[in-house]
Amino acid sequence: MVSTTILPLRLENAVVRKRGKLIIDAISLTFEPTGMTIVMGPNGAGKTTLLRLIHGLERPRSGRVSWNCSADDAQSRQAFVFQTPIMMRRSVLDNIAYPLTVRGSSKSEARKQAADWAINVGLGDALQLEAANLSGGERQKLAIARALIGKPDILFLDEPTTNLDGKSTREIEAILQSAHSSGTRMIMTTHDIGQARRLATEVVFLNKGRLCEHSTAEVFFEGPHSDAARAYLNGEILE
Repeated sequence: MVSTTILPLRLENAVVRKRGKLIIDAISLTFEPTGMTIVMGPNGAGKTTLLRLIHGLERPRSGRVSWNCSADDAQSRQAFVFQTPIMMRRSVLDNIAYPLTVRGSSKSEARKQAADWAINVGLGDALQLEAANLSGGERQKLAIARALIGKPDILFLDEPTTNLDGKSTREIEAILQSAHSSGTRMIMTTHDIGQARRLATEVVFLNKGRLCEHSTAEVFFEGPHSDAARAYLNGEILE
């Protein structure tokens, strides 16, 4: 029987080491079924590794990651948008349709839904263009549409607006806010404090692989508990 939701997601003393270096240091966290979690912290804090760990792209050296269902069920009901999205050598339409065709949808039905999603993210005029020819902002829109077309319970995004201009950033944030309002759970990393303030319902703050804060956005931005988070929000350099 398929669970009504794959969440909550729990990490219990999860540790990740790479080449002998501690990247994630015994983190315990619970992500509830609703919300938009923004993961913050300085470079090297472990933000991307945390997302990859939860998504199953990294294995914990010790501790565990568990869902409200089997691991296979959880894997089929989540999606990941990378900082630099991968574009297949296909049209915009067929890139977006790809997840549905893999799951067995007919080509015509997959393309119909893909066209609707392309319009939703502002790529309606680019359906037949080669995806490789898109701008950076357009590629991220495509990647988000391709992730959302499968109606995942949860979407992970790793710095999706890095190096994009203000217009593209605003458009992508609007897409994410719309998806979140429609019920998609999101966990996203960003260095942009302003973006975090605009989007977050809760914040996870990491420093040196350790969990320093996990609180509502209101609490985090108005009165963080840790010295590291206060320094970060004040623009200080964390070493």
